[in-house]
Amino acid sequence: MASKEEPVCQIFSFQDCKTSPDPIFDLPARYLTPSPVPIVIDNGSFQTRADWAAPAEEVGAPRLLFRSVAARSRGAARSDTQIGNDIPNLEPLRWLLKSQFDRNVVVNFEIQELIFDYVFTHLGITSEGRIDHPIVLTEAPCNPLHCRQMMSELLFECYQVPHVSYGVDGLYSFYHNNTQRNLQPPHTGIVLSSGYHCSHILPVINGRLDAVNCKRVNVAGSQAASYLQRLLQLKYPGHLAAITLSRMEELLHEHSYTAVDYHEELEKWRSPEFYEREVHRMQLPFSGKVPGGCVSVEERQERRAQQLRRLQEINARRREEKLQQDQERLDRLMAVQELLEDGLLDQFHKSLVELNMDSAEELQSYINKLQLAVEQGRQKLLHSDGAEGKTEVSELEQPMEEGDGVALMDPDFPEDTLPEKPANVAQPVFNMAEYHQLFVGTERLRCPEILFQPSLSGEDQMGLMETLHYVLARYTPEQQEALVSNVFLTGGNMQYSGMKERVERELRAMRPFQSHFKVTMASRPALDAWYGARDWALEHLPAGGGGGAAEGWISRQDYEEKGGEYLSEHCTSNLFIPMKIAKPVPARPAEPSVTTQTSTGATAAVTTVTSAPTVSCSAVAADVAMVTS
Repeated sequence: MASKEEPVCQIFSFQDCKTSPDPIFDLPARYLTPSPVPIVIDNGSFQTRADWAAPAEEVGAPRLLFRSVAARSRGAARSDTQIGNDIPNLEPLRWLLKSQFDRNVVVNFEIQELIFDYVFTHLGITSEGRIDHPIVLTEAPCNPLHCRQMMSELLFECYQVPHVSYGVDGLYSFYHNNTQRNLQPPHTGIVLSSGYHCSHILPVINGRLDAVNCKRVNVAGSQAASYLQRLLQLKYPGHLAAITLSRMEELLHEHSYTAVDYHEELEKWRSPEFYEREVHRMQLPFSGKVPGGCVSVEERQERRAQQLRRLQEINARRREEKLQQDQERLDRLMAVQELLEDGLLDQFHKSLVELNMDSAEELQSYINKLQLAVEQGRQKLLHSDGAEGKTEVSELEQPMEEGDGVALMDPDFPEDTLPEKPANVAQPVFNMAEYHQLFVGTERLRCPEILFQPSLSGEDQMGLMETLHYVLARYTPEQQEALVSNVFLTGGNMQYSGMKERVERELRAMRPFQSHFKVTMASRPALDAWYGARDWALEHLPAGGGGGAAEGWISRQDYEEKGGEYLSEHCTSNLFIPMKIAKPVPARPAEPSVTTQTSTGATAAVTTVTSAPTVSCSAVAADVAMVTS
C-alpha cells in the first residue's frame, strides 16, 4: 500500500527591503535646446514617479520612483527633511511620516513643495529661482478647484514654470494602452482604477471623461494593508511589534490573490490538504539563543562581576565629569569676584548680568556652594577608588537566586526526591523557528476581497463592481454596450493575480444574457500612468516648443488672466467647470408704500424689492436690473 506523500511546506522570509538614496542625475544638454523638454511627474498618493518626457529609446522607465512621504523631527530645519528614498526604513519613523495627500487629494502644499524640490534637484536642474521646463502633472479625478488653484500657484509663483498640464492618472494609463493596442481615437470605455487610498470608476465617452457619472470608492491598498495587519495581530498577539505595515504591504503585493468565487474558494480552505499546500509560512527574524538557558554558577558570578565593574566605571566617569564641570564654573565665578576686588565695577556688573545674578552676595553664595560641591566630589572619588575591590568581593559573596544550585545551599537536601527520567524518553524540544512563523492562509484572499465587499473591514459603502453596476445603469443600452466593450483595469491595487477573471465573472453576472464585453488589464498597472503622460507630452508639445498646438497646456498668461483654478482640457484631463459665485445683492432699507396719481387717473403702487435666499440667480439678476433702472 503506497504511503501518502507529505505536503511540502512553503516557508517564505520577509524581504524588508531598505531603500538607498537616489543619485543626482546630470541634465543632458539636448533637453535644453531647441526648447526645454517637459518634466513628467506622476504625483501618486503611494509613490511619486518623475523623469523627462523623452522618447522610449532614451528613457525606458522613470528614474525617480520613491514613496510620497516626508519625515522631519520636531524642531529640525527644513533642509533636514528626509524625502522618499532618503528614508531607508519607514517603520522607526512611522510616527513622523507626513504626506501631501488627504486620501487622493493634495492638501498639504508644504510637503508638496518639498517633493518638487526633491524631484527637480535629483533631475539635475540647477537654475536658481525658476524652472524653465514645462510640467505634466497628474491629479485626482474631479479634483477640487481650490486644490488645483493652490497647485498652480505653487508651480507658477514659486517655480516660475512656463507651462503646466494636468491630467488624470487612470486616463493617462487608458490612453497609453489604447495607443499600444492601435485603437483609433476617440476612445470609449470605462476605467476601473484602484490606487493606495481610493478606487475610481471613470466612464470615457468619445475620448472625454464623463465627470458627471464618475464614482469614488474609499477602499484601496491602504485599507487592505491595515485590514491584514489587524487580522494577523489578532491571530498572533505575541508578535505585535513584528507585524508592521511595511511587511503587510509586502504580503499583499507578493502573496495575496483575488478569488474568482470568494465563497467557493473559502470552502477549499476547509480541506487540511489544501491548507497545508497553499498556506504561506512567513518566517520572522529571531535569535537562536534561548533566554534563561543552562548557565553554570561560575559563569553567572563572572557575568555579575563584569556588570558591577562596568557600572563602577560609568559612575566614576560621571563623577569626574561632574567634578570637572563644577571646577570650571567655580573658576569662572572666582574670576568675576576678582574684578570686584580689583575695583573694575563696570566689568563686574556686566559679568553679573551675563551670569543672571543680581548682587555680589548672590555671587558669593554660589561660590560657597560650588566650593563645597567640589570638595565633596573629590572625597567621593578618593573613597570610590579605595573601596572598589572590597565592593566587588562583597557582591560576589551574595547568595544566589532562588532555584540556582539548591543542593549546594542545603547539604541536607535529599537527593532521591526527584526521580530520574529514563534516558530513552524523548524530551520535548521547543522549536524557536516555528514559533516565529506567521501562517498566512485565508488572509491571502480575504484582504483583496474588501475591494468587492468593503463590509468585511467595517466600511459602510458599495463595492467596486456594485458601484460599476450603478454607473452603467445611468446610460442607455447602446452606451452601455460601448462602455463594457472596453473595460480597463489599472492602478497598483489591481495587480493581484485573478483580478481580471474576477471582474469578468462579476460583469457576466450583471450584464444581459449573451451580451458581449471585454476586460483588459494594463500592461504595467502601477507605471502606465507615467508612460501615458510621457506619450501625451511628446505628442502635444506646448506652443513654441515644437510647433504643436497648446491644447491641454496652461501658460503663465492663462494663469494670470483666468485664475489658478483654470484647466485647459484635453483627452486625459478632468472637465473644467468654473465656479460662478453670485455676488449678494446689497440690502436696501425698507420704504413705505407710496401711491401716486397718474395722468389717466390710474394708480401705481411702488414697493421695495428685497432679495430672498430661495430666489435663483437669474431672478436676483432680474430684480437687480429692475432696481437699477
